[in-house]
Amino acid sequence: MIHYQQLIIMIIFSFLSTLILGPIVIPILRRLKVGQSIRDEGPKSHMSKSGTPTMGGLIMIAAICITTLTSGNVNRDLYVILFATISFGLIGFIDDFIKVVLKRNLGLKAYQKLIGQIIVAVLIALYQSSISQYGTKILVPFINQYLDLGVLYIPFIVTVMVATANSVNLTDGLDGLAAGVTLIVSSFFSLVAMNWGYPSIAVFCGALTGACLGFLRFNAYPAKVFMGDTGSMALGGAVAAIAILMNLTLLIPIVGGIYFAEALSVIMQVTSFKLTGKRIFKMSPLHHHFELTGWKETKVVIVFWSVTLLLCIIGLFSLN
Repeated sequence: MIHYQQLIIMIIFSFLSTLILGPIVIPILRRLKVGQSIRDEGPKSHMSKSGTPTMGGLIMIAAICITTLTSGNVNRDLYVILFATISFGLIGFIDDFIKVVLKRNLGLKAYQKLIGQIIVAVLIALYQSSISQYGTKILVPFINQYLDLGVLYIPFIVTVMVATANSVNLTDGLDGLAAGVTLIVSSFFSLVAMNWGYPSIAVFCGALTGACLGFLRFNAYPAKVFMGDTGSMALGGAVAAIAILMNLTLLIPIVGGIYFAEALSVIMQVTSFKLTGKRIFKMSPLHHHFELTGWKETKVVIVFWSVTLLLCIIGLFSLN
């Protein structure tokens, strides 16, 4: 069993690891000239960010691995979540590498990323359905009863994991947005894991929380480094794996409501434009819409963080 003091130690250790790694990794990224390219169709205010080092997600992944593997609470669940985090991070890293190092704008093709994500997600789903005492059951929030998905379990879990990873990726569009939202979400899951008797998952969540907090030192406005697909895909894979291993996948759209809203805004925008030729939002994902209505970037980020905090409180009530 893990106690609050141990969880706090994990958060602090991961936080300090990130602070130490940042000044080491960021100059290396600068020397390698792995600067972020800003889309011409994006908000004009973002053009000044062009050239900011990306792939900073490597800092968080390293801090998480160091913290968890030295925690003394290592078991199969921890290895599985690390596998999901590193695997999704690797997919993002390859995509980033092609775009910023090899200078091929499109990176990995969509189907290539999807195949990789599906393979990892299937492995996670097979693991959980075979070792969990609940088998193919998932908890339904608010009514606190388990729903048995049977043969639909694996395709459902794969859909959730792929959707979550890509939603976090879409959320990573403003300085500190994805890191801050994920910090709050991982804090929520760390409390749940600790109180529900998942010590290794609580340790991982603490490491994830500390890494996100430390990364904000370099990624908050004005960002000195971006996490890139390397970081956003790793965070998405981590959040999804945490929820899956605690049978709480239906909580992701609640506590990760910002992720969901960002992805939904893109889907709605594309669908509306293709069907009617009209756009619903000034720009998608959703955070750009608010920017173009006149909100400062920092205001959008703080509001989205605040909404996430409120959603996580609702998430806690949904489990009582």
